[in-house]
Amino acid sequence: MSDIKCRTGDFEIFENDLATDEGLETAVMQSLFTDRRDDESGKGGWWADTFPVVDGDRWGSRLWLLNRVKKIQSTLDLAAEYAKEALAWLVTDGVAEKVDSSAIFEGDGYVLFISITRPTGVSAQFRFAKLWEVAWLS
Repeated sequence: MSDIKCRTGDFEIFENDLATDEGLETAVMQSLFTDRRDDESGKGGWWADTFPVVDGDRWGSRLWLLNRVKKIQSTLDLAAEYAKEALAWLVTDGVAEKVDSSAIFEGDGYVLFISITRPTGVSAQFRFAKLWEVAWLS
């Protein structure tokens, strides 16, 4: 089944029609770059998470919580954890067998690396650089 292909928040057009994506790119981008509600602060989130089809289901990631943080290893650890949390549904729904994530500092921001292993054993690799503008706190 195809998804409408979406990059950087814009739909892509191909031959006067919406481009589709047979892979995971759109699902990964939507999962990572949609703000998930933070249970501790109650901030952020998608309104429809108030009425989940499956109890406890949440959409998006908590990466937005890292917009104003210190440039330290624990920030990278949280970025990787939040990404893996956002993509966990791929394993639960049988789309993937395994999801791995890691992050490194690069320039004024950081880079997120995602590796998704399908049940067939085929892996997909994603690299998201300068995910958002980061205001590092000293």
